[in-house]
Amino acid sequence: DPASAELTKYVSNTMLAMRISFMNEVALLCERVGADIHSVRFGVGSDDRIGPKFLYAGPGYGGSCFPKDVRALASTFEETGMEPRLLEAVDWVNEQQKLVLQNKIEQHFGSDLSGKKIAIWGLAFKPRTDDIREAPALVLIDRLLELKAEVCVHDPEAIENVRAICGDRIAYTQEPMEALNQADALAIATEWSVYRTPDFSEMITRMKSPVVFDGRNLYKPADMADAGFSYYSIGRPTTIPAYSEVQ
Repeated sequence: DPASAELTKYVSNTMLAMRISFMNEVALLCERVGADIHSVRFGVGSDDRIGPKFLYAGPGYGGSCFPKDVRALASTFEETGMEPRLLEAVDWVNEQQKLVLQNKIEQHFGSDLSGKKIAIWGLAFKPRTDDIREAPALVLIDRLLELKAEVCVHDPEAIENVRAICGDRIAYTQEPMEALNQADALAIATEWSVYRTPDFSEMITRMKSPVVFDGRNLYKPADMADAGFSYYSIGRPTTIPAYSEVQ
């Protein structure tokens, strides 16, 4: 029947969004207690009752489906006189999670980013699309500009969509490494395959300071420390080389 079909779509997407928000909250807890979200995800996902999908911590979900359907289902609850407390929490957690990279950047550099260049890899809300609707990268860009940072971005597909919004307030590059030239830090917002196996030596050479804020947990913290990076990720220990000084 039509009512059940419509509700099924909303409930399906909301359950997936709920998994993401829950794991993002767990990731914050992992950082507080010294746990590793990857280990937690593997253990939880190995339970057949739960499964491994949509358990990856990150900078929050975006796109045209999850945010819209969570809010639509919440509105349906309200229209019937019910309070959608859980759905409101899912949405609230997601909006807060979109600030996670900015918070880590401020933790490292302080709240005045004047004179700092921050490179961003990834603009679309997920790989293999140019869709930037409710993308976490857009929130990060706005926050960095508010903090007076210089922002330079790369994305394989979404550059022109972001240019239409941001114009000349930020810089754009055609190659990932170009964005790193004299950058004080790199923030990774989308897990495009082109970002998974970069030349760390070239990154070190190009960057003014080797600091990476990885919103997608693409790299192993130990490997980043060995390469000489200060490395912040989601739900895992921060690694800062012993010789490093906060710039």
